[in-house]
Amino acid sequence: MDYIKIRFGNDFDQLVPKFEKTVEEMFRSMSPMFTLSERAWRPQTDICETSEEIFILAEMAGVSKDDLSVEVNSKAVRIYGKRVGMPVKGNVTYRLAEIQYGKFERVLFLPALIDTDKVTASFSDGFLQIRFAKLARETHKIPISD
Repeated sequence: MDYIKIRFGNDFDQLVPKFEKTVEEMFRSMSPMFTLSERAWRPQTDICETSEEIFILAEMAGVSKDDLSVEVNSKAVRIYGKRVGMPVKGNVTYRLAEIQYGKFERVLFLPALIDTDKVTASFSDGFLQIRFAKLARETHKIPISD
């Protein structure tokens, strides 16, 4: 059985500073090949919740499972890796370039605390699915003194 790497931690790396990201997005609208730096793209994701669990479905078309990593703590999940571009042969002129290649990263804050011992991940047909068991909410009755 193949496994997806899941790493547990308390904090995640910071994303590209907001100003640099805004300038880059402005210029990318004029030319999709423009980048200030190697910028992470963000895979599209769905987050669903039931009373017992939370699950995330992330679209990862063209990503190899070996180039995919997941980090989890009780409040958030970080999905990151890279998508390698398709080799282009000969002298090619792009007329449209929407598919993003290179590093990707997505940090998602979970709607409830999760049990980090009960996390599973699977990767099939270009989709990463991560399932989290919610922590049971405990209530404590507090005696009121006179």
